[in-house]
Amino acid sequence: MSAMGWWTRLSPGARRALLVIAVALLAAGTAVVLVGRGRDSSPRGQARPDSAGRQVPGGMAGMDMGAGGEVRLTPEQVRQFGVTFGSAEQRTLSDEVRTVGVVAFDESRQAQMAPKFGGYVERLYVDFTGQPVRRGQPLLEIYSPELVAAEQELLVAARLQATMGQGSVPGVPAGQADLVGAARDRLRLWDVSDAEIREVLRTGRARRTTTLYSPASGVVVEKKVLRGQAVQAGAPLYTIADLSTVWVEAALREADAGTVRPGSMASVELSAFPGRPLPGVVDYVYPTLQPEARTLKARIRLPNPDGRLKPGMYATVRLSAPGRTVLTVPASAVVRTGERSLVFTDAGGGRLQPQEVEVGRVSGEYAEVLSGVEPGQRVVTSAQFLLDSESNLGEVMRGMAGMGTPGAMKDMPGMEPAAAPGGMQDRGADMRGMPGMSTPPRPR
Repeated sequence: MSAMGWWTRLSPGARRALLVIAVALLAAGTAVVLVGRGRDSSPRGQARPDSAGRQVPGGMAGMDMGAGGEVRLTPEQVRQFGVTFGSAEQRTLSDEVRTVGVVAFDESRQAQMAPKFGGYVERLYVDFTGQPVRRGQPLLEIYSPELVAAEQELLVAARLQATMGQGSVPGVPAGQADLVGAARDRLRLWDVSDAEIREVLRTGRARRTTTLYSPASGVVVEKKVLRGQAVQAGAPLYTIADLSTVWVEAALREADAGTVRPGSMASVELSAFPGRPLPGVVDYVYPTLQPEARTLKARIRLPNPDGRLKPGMYATVRLSAPGRTVLTVPASAVVRTGERSLVFTDAGGGRLQPQEVEVGRVSGEYAEVLSGVEPGQRVVTSAQFLLDSESNLGEVMRGMAGMGTPGAMKDMPGMEPAAAPGGMQDRGADMRGMPGMSTPPRPR
């Protein structure tokens, strides 16, 4: 018969009894092993009273365990385990965030050249990306039939005005019959310069092509036009960026979103110029998170008079938030168990008491404590994990000791109080009184 078949044939009461016996044997064996490892003066396997007078097994490495996870150490043990102490005090924390950033164009210093009329490009004065330009510099020449028609209308209006004398029409005020002025305004709205308009009026001929000029000084970062290309009104042909000032966009984690704000001091260091950090100030924090990376962007404006900061460069950014005074403990004093954080406080007389705390921000060597300790309390700053293990072990061992008492199992059906682990007989446990169980005859 398989082990699973044997188990399913047992009654529910017998199953429970066997599980209890297995737990009791495991607890007894664990207690014997742990007590044997102890270095206190208690005899091997002998229980000793805790601070509440209960009998518990000896602890690890000679430590004494009290109620509630408390650990008691002698001065010799404090020196032996290297236990050191700090204090909970009001301290000024300066939050510093170290992150990465990317140099980007200053969007407020970008311009785009797009004609307000359609036509055909006949000549390019600026013909590659990256070329520096000045405001008012010629970019291209374009032939536009509608622009030529507008210039011819200007000439017709000028001739009519000269024929009629001062441009007055009988019965119409002179200001309302200024046809030349109307034709000039139409060309100006198409960004035709006054110099070209005067040249048309001086020569008396419409120009076949019109020159378009740069709207700003900077570097051509995008070019979307070729010689001979047909363009439509409003089509962007050049994008020009002024690089005398650039942005550095730093990526912040969600956890740092509440730390960095406009006005925070920044230090930017680029791989191209190691050892030469550039000071700056955060002038804007973007209001939305990047959904892919779950990061928030903070913008730092930096002057770039010599043009050595190139958009696209990576940078290491350190951001400092204004200092604030809060209750803190040394960061090394906090033990994080996953579900909670705790510190061990000095209760006097060698007693170390675990105390659950709520931890805020951590800055450098100190951690903010929102609740759990009072100013002036001494806390353990080293060997906390050993103490935490001992404290948890004390709770487990007290539970095991309670399971091993005769009264703990006396009400279970078919169970008789078992002897101590040292008094167990070699023949095993007697199961003759358990419901559904029968003991086979012992071999002779």
